[in-house]
Amino acid sequence: MVLDYFKLREQPFGVTPDARYLFLSSTHKEALGSLLYGIDEGCGFLALIASPGLGKTTLLFHALHQLREKALTVFLFQTVCTSIDLLRALLAGLGVQETQGSLMQLQSSLKEVLLAQARLGKRVVMVIDEAQNLDDSVLELIRMLSNFETPREKLIQIVLSGQLELAEKIASPDLEQLRQRVSIFSGLIPFSREETQLYIHHRLQIAGYAFARPLFTRDALALIAEASHGIPRNINNLCFNALSLGYALQRKPIDSEIIRAVIADRDLGRFSKRTSLASQSGASGGQAAPAFRPAKRASSQSRGWTQKFAFALALTLALFGILVAGRWWPGNKAAIHAQSEPLLVAPTPSDSAPRSVSNPPSPIAGESPRAAPHESTVSVKPGETLLEICVASFGRCSPELLQEIRRLNPQMNNLDHIEPGQTIQLPLSVAILGQPEELPSRGVRSHE
Repeated sequence: MVLDYFKLREQPFGVTPDARYLFLSSTHKEALGSLLYGIDEGCGFLALIASPGLGKTTLLFHALHQLREKALTVFLFQTVCTSIDLLRALLAGLGVQETQGSLMQLQSSLKEVLLAQARLGKRVVMVIDEAQNLDDSVLELIRMLSNFETPREKLIQIVLSGQLELAEKIASPDLEQLRQRVSIFSGLIPFSREETQLYIHHRLQIAGYAFARPLFTRDALALIAEASHGIPRNINNLCFNALSLGYALQRKPIDSEIIRAVIADRDLGRFSKRTSLASQSGASGGQAAPAFRPAKRASSQSRGWTQKFAFALALTLALFGILVAGRWWPGNKAAIHAQSEPLLVAPTPSDSAPRSVSNPPSPIAGESPRAAPHESTVSVKPGETLLEICVASFGRCSPELLQEIRRLNPQMNNLDHIEPGQTIQLPLSVAILGQPEELPSRGVRSHE
């Protein structure tokens, strides 16, 4: 549904290292050229080192794809292993069926395979990803594999790829001999702002976007570049969630407000115990500023799941008692209704605190109270947005809630435009809409 809405053939911001989506920045081009040159020249050992998320694996897949005609390649990624485990994995990757035996027997089998490939005129290239996890003893075995050679060439080319810890490990005095044998060290750095925009454009193009209209606004692209720090994996995550939220809100192109909402949703600090305590302190009169405020009307932090659950349980029991009393003691219906009425009305909060069904604040003079979630309709006030209505009535806003409101109001062709005085049908219950979650403003604006 998301792909159809944005007219895409496939998901452009997936998490798998698909070589078709490789974008070659200046440092990516340099690293790729160094790897291919080192393998062609038979350098023996090469290293690719970069921080997480910069595209090492995708670049390696692309390099191996270019070598497929003239080399037998093996890609190893299970790096928490022993020396025997590594040899068995290498032999299995080379097509050897029998991989049992001692360390010496496995080395002998490997040398026979390498000599056979050399007679066929094919190189053998072994790439070890996440090599920073290898023990020193395993790295020492890998160094010894470079001794498999003929008078003219190495029988196996080895590429060690890993994070910055790999450079520290190779630089240690215990691995001096290994460091001396690494002929080429290559690295990757984050994208610049311009490269980030080109990267997003490139992936959209591969996914089939026609570009009749920009999918991301300029402000959105600038915000993605800043928030992602130029790291491709971060860019993919931000864009993937932005497309999902844009579809839920029926918004395109993707603007900066949607990107801000995605950034706020990915802030793990809001799940920490410290944030929860600060939120409760702010609700009781203390000053606790939220980490991110993308909307005009700021939202305070949630009061904590325990308090919400206790209030919801109390409200449920009260309503159940009313229903039972009304069924068995008809004469007491009016009295019971009068006693329970305060539980069914959510007063209007101030601008500094959200409308919430838990521990509701006192209403502000001059502002009429908003109907609680048990009522079916609300009337739009001047300047009010659909997001504010959802937060006021349910204490949150989510794609599932917006979808339910769209279903209940088929006359609303566009959730972005609501009119003052317009009547909107709301769900009678939010139980079917997933777990509660307070989201920042999604920027759904009323038509003034």
